[in-house]
Amino acid sequence: MNFQLSEEQQMLADSAKRFVRDNSDVETHRRNKKLMPLDAATWQQFADLGWLAVPFEEEHGGLGMGPLETMVLLEALGEGLIMAPYIATVVLGGGFLRQASAAQQAETIPALLEGKLQVAFAAEEYERVFTLENTAMVADLNGNEAILNGTKSCVMNGDQADLLVVLARTAGQPGDQDGLSLFLVDANAPGVERVPHRTVDGRQGAEIRFNQVKVAEAARIGALHGGYAIARQVLHEGLLALSAESVGSLSVLLNETVEYSKTRKQFGKPIGKFQVLQHRMVDMFMEHEQSISMTYMATLKLDEDEVTRKKAASAAKVRIGQAGRFIGQEAVQIHGGMGMTDELAVGHYFKRLTMIDSEFGNIDHHLKRYTGLTEMELPAAAE
Repeated sequence: MNFQLSEEQQMLADSAKRFVRDNSDVETHRRNKKLMPLDAATWQQFADLGWLAVPFEEEHGGLGMGPLETMVLLEALGEGLIMAPYIATVVLGGGFLRQASAAQQAETIPALLEGKLQVAFAAEEYERVFTLENTAMVADLNGNEAILNGTKSCVMNGDQADLLVVLARTAGQPGDQDGLSLFLVDANAPGVERVPHRTVDGRQGAEIRFNQVKVAEAARIGALHGGYAIARQVLHEGLLALSAESVGSLSVLLNETVEYSKTRKQFGKPIGKFQVLQHRMVDMFMEHEQSISMTYMATLKLDEDEVTRKKAASAAKVRIGQAGRFIGQEAVQIHGGMGMTDELAVGHYFKRLTMIDSEFGNIDHHLKRYTGLTEMELPAAAE
């Protein structure tokens, strides 16, 4: 894909790549996995570099950039396995805060841009993954407040977030898109209990339990019962941000494998000289290029109609998931057993890509969604 970055976008990518070059290697990644959560100094560095301000409007102190610049930044950061809650706080959290009231924005966005506020989106529930409409957690309305009861599972950055964006049911039954509302909840409010856990790629999430947690009406984002549409739009942006991070990780896996094939010798010559391995690495290259194209195509279609936007996002997630599985497996196979050891970067990138596939819907979920959306369009096209 011949996609030319603007001068501003190239500067953003270059700054992220310099950061990765100076702060990321296998030893650093192994050490950071043991030190989770992320140290405050690193997150403050993100703020000082202006990266936290990328998607926010200038009137809020942001840089006034869009989703494309966010993708460029995350692709570069994905090359370094940077264990920072950028997607959870800036892409998802920031996406919700941009939909919030002026008072809510004034209270939260400046702190986020300064690196003093981290956010997490609490949506998934046990046995109800990937589908927002199946949310069962209840928010009982009582005058000018809502009372939250229930449990959210696998909350990204849930262990260290200062502010939670909670999706809860204020009307209807699980399966209904109507009747869902969004609330801003202090992560340290009475009745909120967080149980941290590790993910397969070494990051931390949390199970979050709500027991009679009282939330004022002023803490609601958007209209009552109108949270589904907002959450779906923000998740599309998060899905594409994850895809961009994956593209960066896929690039490293491909390059590491090609370089290894030039130095590892078998039968008196580098294994990269064997045609069968050359073919496999060409297949890896093609998977990577297709992933880049699909990610940027879906990003450019964020402003299209709902069906087009959904189809593009699902297509990108399917392509990224398939490419991550293929390139990761091939990289490990060509490296041999040492490809899954902690001493090499290959295994760490493969674990991260495996985790990304399960976030915001896996390959099967998005393939099914894409097929369903396509079938919806067929009758309309026939007319």
